[in-house]
Formats: sequence, C-alpha cells, structure tokens
Amino acid sequence: MRMQLPRFLVAVWCLIELCSQLGACDPPQAMARVSGDAVIRAPFDNSEIVITTTDRLAGAVHSLAWNGKEFINSTDHGRQLQSACSFDSGLTTPFWAECFNPTEAGSRRDGAGPTSSSRLLSMECGPSELKTKTQMAFWLAPGEKSSGRPAINSTVLSDHFLEKHIRIGYQSMLNVIEYEAKFTVPESESHRFAQFEAVTGYMPPEFSKFWKFDTESKQLEPLSDGPGEQSSPVVLANETGTHAMGVFSPAQPSPGYSNAGYGRFRFPAEKVVKWNCVFRVRHDTRVPPGEYRYQVFVALGTLEQVRSALERLSSR
Repeated sequence: MRMQLPRFLVAVWCLIELCSQLGACDPPQAMARVSGDAVIRAPFDNSEIVITTTDRLAGAVHSLAWNGKEFINSTDHGRQLQSACSFDSGLTTPFWAECFNPTEAGSRRDGAGPTSSSRLLSMECGPSELKTKTQMAFWLAPGEKSSGRPAINSTVLSDHFLEKHIRIGYQSMLNVIEYEAKFTVPESESHRFAQFEAVTGYMPPEFSKFWKFDTESKQLEPLSDGPGEQSSPVVLANETGTHAMGVFSPAQPSPGYSNAGYGRFRFPAEKVVKWNCVFRVRHDTRVPPGEYRYQVFVALGTLEQVRSALERLSSR
C-alpha cells in the first residue's frame, strides 16, 4: 500500500522540484574571501620599484616606493594609486563627481579604518605584475553629502566592477608602470554622462613642483596649481628633481574634451597633492552599459628620467 505524504510535505516537495527546474535551489556556494595583500617589484637604476596593495584597501595600491622614497600618501580610502568613476543621475540635475562615485579602495565612511566597503573578488600576482577584480563601493553612503550635494546612490556597494592589470616595466623602459583599467557599467543603470578616472595618484606634499610635458617639443614646462585639468601629461616632482612621477595615455583626449584629460591638484590643508588621468563619455539619451578599457602609463624616477620616458611613450 502506497503511503500518502502529509500535505505540507507534498507542498515542500513541489516547491523543491519547481526551484530545481529554475536553478534557484542550488546549494549556495560560500564565496571564498580574497586577500588584497600583495607586493610586486622590479629593479630600476640601482634600486627597486616596489608596489604594495593591501587588504584594507580591497587590493588598491597603498604604496609605491623607489630609491628610498614613498610616492603615495595613503591615509583614508581615497588617497591611493587607484581607479574610480562618476556618473550623473540620468536626469537634469547638475553633475557632481562624488554623488554617484564608485571607488576602488572604498568609501569616505571607511576613513582610516582597517576595512573597505569595496569587495575584492579576485587577485592574481606575479613577481612584477598583478591583476585584480573589484566590486567598487560608492564614495558616499546613502544620505551623505559632498559640498552640500546629496548622494544619488541608495546602497553602499555599487554594481560597478573594476578590473586592473599593473605591470612594472614596459618594453625596455624599466621605470614605466603599465596600468590597464577596465570599468564595467551595469545594464540596470541609465546615465547620460560618465567620468572615468582611469588612475589617480595621491602623493606626499614634498612633490610640490608641477610640470606639464609638451608632446611637441618633448620638454617639461612649469604648470600652475590650477586646480583642474589640461591637455598635456602631468609630472609632479620634489624640489630638487631627484624623485618625480608622471602620467601618459595614448588614448587621450576623450572625444569632445580636447582641452582636458590630465589633472593636478594641491590640497594644503590635507597636506597632499594629486594627479589624475580622466576620460569622459557623454550621450544624448544613455551612456551604453558594458566595458570601458583604458591603458595608462605611469613613469617615475628622477625628473629627467620621467621626461625621457614620456618622450619615448608619446613618440610611439
């Protein structure tokens, strides 16, 4: 005689069968935690270029050192060598960079604390190169404001992903770091303006001399504090020129933004200086979702070594 199951067990069984057909009842896979701690290095000019990423920053670059000097002023979760992006609300409200601002290293609220609101999903590391994939946190938490303007995002963790690939040394230029950034804009969002900070470097205030590299003359010229962007690659150096860092991208400028792309900023109160390499996309109806890739080169060394590297890079 067939035994009849109680009605509630029959209902449970039917629900399991339905879920299994839809793929919704597969046993959850525990997401393995990925550590962001890594060190890569390579020799240059009787010293080593050493890049350090940390778990505290979800795998963003915490330190870049060469010849006894630290080039990065890493304090909170914004002052690193890192990538970020910003978007409008898709409406008619004015664009404000920090109000919808996925950021690799984490959020403003993370402060100088030991953890990041961003989520590191993967890291591959070799002797002189590394790759990471990060789900970026918004710089502002819901309800926070930047210069009086409220955050547009309604969550802390965004649906924006960053994949970066860093290599020390490019072709025969041992003092050049190749930095590739791939941003993924989700299908679920609608924006008419996107700003991709492919890479930025926050540096100690001793890098007080601002220079621009003229791609025609191949020479360095003094650059004002600005603040803001202009079209020439930027170099920041200490007073004597023994240590400097510059940035160049063959993808500059963005269409429609021929007078921008390379920024420099001085923040006296915060005791930090900054350079960045920025790309923009504007669309009348909607910025297409999907992948946006940028190749950027960061050169370091003496001021002359940086100038020489930028000359070679801009002549390719």
